[in-house]
Amino acid sequence: MVRFIDDQQLGPAYRFFHRHRVVNDQGRVQGYKNLDQLRDMLKPILLRRTRDRVMKELPERTTEIVRIRPTEEQRQMSDEYVARAAQIAAKKFLTEMDLLRLQKYLLMARLACDSTFLVDKESPGYSSKLERLGELLEQLAAESDRKIVLFSEWTTMLGLIEPLLKQAELDFVRLDGKVPQKKRQELVHRFQNDPNCRDIIMSNAGSTGLNLQAANTVINVDLPWNPAVLEQRVGRAHRMGQKRPVQVYLLVTEETIEERLLGTLSAKHDLALAALDVESDVSEVELKSGMDELKRRLEKLLGKTPATPIDVSEQRRVETETQKMAERRQRVAAAGGELLGAAINLVGELVNAEDRPDPSVVEQIREGLAACSERSEDGRLQLRFSLEDDDHLHRLATTFAKLLVPATSETSG
Repeated sequence: MVRFIDDQQLGPAYRFFHRHRVVNDQGRVQGYKNLDQLRDMLKPILLRRTRDRVMKELPERTTEIVRIRPTEEQRQMSDEYVARAAQIAAKKFLTEMDLLRLQKYLLMARLACDSTFLVDKESPGYSSKLERLGELLEQLAAESDRKIVLFSEWTTMLGLIEPLLKQAELDFVRLDGKVPQKKRQELVHRFQNDPNCRDIIMSNAGSTGLNLQAANTVINVDLPWNPAVLEQRVGRAHRMGQKRPVQVYLLVTEETIEERLLGTLSAKHDLALAALDVESDVSEVELKSGMDELKRRLEKLLGKTPATPIDVSEQRRVETETQKMAERRQRVAAAGGELLGAAINLVGELVNAEDRPDPSVVEQIREGLAACSERSEDGRLQLRFSLEDDDHLHRLATTFAKLLVPATSETSG
């Protein structure tokens, strides 16, 4: 966009990246620098209208956090999955399977905060949140000017909420990912224009791209991971064109992962803000990623890793696998030594036997190889090499294979 206006404003890409990107030795981006200079360069051509400034033109918005005590069944179920997730997060190294299990356990812990039915599909399910939501809906239904947008992350939860709306005698429409695009506008139009339709319930499929200024109440039955999603939900009603004050409800199950998640939903200055906000004083942004950052965030979300007794059977299984892996490495090392010896003998036979190498050169090479060698516990000499990458390993294997071809052909002949 800037280049379209003035192709000299930011200069060529290579110079721009050199000036503003921070990379490691492998060329991976670690962060950005000199953002104050970037803002100065953009200032003459940038006109930015932020949501904070627009908010001054909007009616009042209030947010109420409704804290709900979980049932004992909900608390136990949520705590169980949080403990499992914490045990995985405490590992020194996480495999792809560990990450999948971690994701599953965190999801189950969050589902239990809404209802145990979402986890085990056993009726009737335990849910203090549904009970409190029913009371809130009946209270809001008594106010004739209320038009409500209700969000839940999960369509199964929307199914559990529908009977509560009927009990409160609130006519509603439902919009989730299964509703075809062509039909969505029809549902929105009914909610916006039919005074009898006082509620629209939806999953995150409706959190963006919809104008629902007819609503003056937003209920978040559960919390999303991303604070931007939460803001997008509220923005369906609290936007330009809204004439009435908007009330937002956040339903949070106490003493669970959901309550800790609430503490992480705070807006942060990201790269875009640092680069575009002329009032920002941020000059550098560090991009934190990788396993260490993941574990740090998990520790904040899960709390301290619970002290759990050692699983003896699991410990034995890990020790057995480790022993098997060590034995296999020894067998591979021994076989590799035999292969290398065979390759050396083959090369010795292929070269001209009359060509005698210089003894001093042989001694220098031997000393160099000795420097790369060490004795194992059983007295065997082990030669170690460091390869730059997998490509070098492939080329080494290919070379060995080529050396062995003549011997194989001669034997078969």
